[in-house]
Amino acid sequence: MAMTRKEEERALSADERELVEKSHHPALQELSDQELADLVKLVRERRDKAKTNANQRRREMRGKGAPKGATPSKSDVGSKAKLAVLAMAVRRLNSEVERRRRLMAAVSQVEAARKALDMKQASEEKGGGGAPFNSRTAHRGMRNVASSKRQNLMRPMELGRQRKAAAVAQAKRDAR
Repeated sequence: MAMTRKEEERALSADERELVEKSHHPALQELSDQELADLVKLVRERRDKAKTNANQRRREMRGKGAPKGATPSKSDVGSKAKLAVLAMAVRRLNSEVERRRRLMAAVSQVEAARKALDMKQASEEKGGGGAPFNSRTAHRGMRNVASSKRQNLMRPMELGRQRKAAAVAQAKRDAR
């Protein structure tokens, strides 16, 4: 569920608010890769802390855990909201990391293709004409390779006729 920035500000403390602000769109694109990695680490730590706190409050409300303060918690709305905001921030940061990774992969593919093309054009200019003679690539095209299996000189129809005749003869012997 989407939350407004006002709701996010209400749920977070001042330093958490600053971290989450960096995870929103315009500021997120301006971060360097190292700053992004540091931000992901910090926001994940805060999210895990908020998750632990929310679970503790839930246990207090059910009467399972010892109260952290003088009295057990009556509601965990604030801790749930904080956890939701931090989880969405982590999700945004992860998607930005993945977007940058895909972008770098595409750029490296383009560079590799250009390098391969340059190498091919350089070899054609030298007059190499392709691969050296003693290589695993084809030169004059594919050639037939003679089969190592021996040829069967009998027609398949004749083999079937003989097999059936033998079966009939065996049946006659068995019937005696």
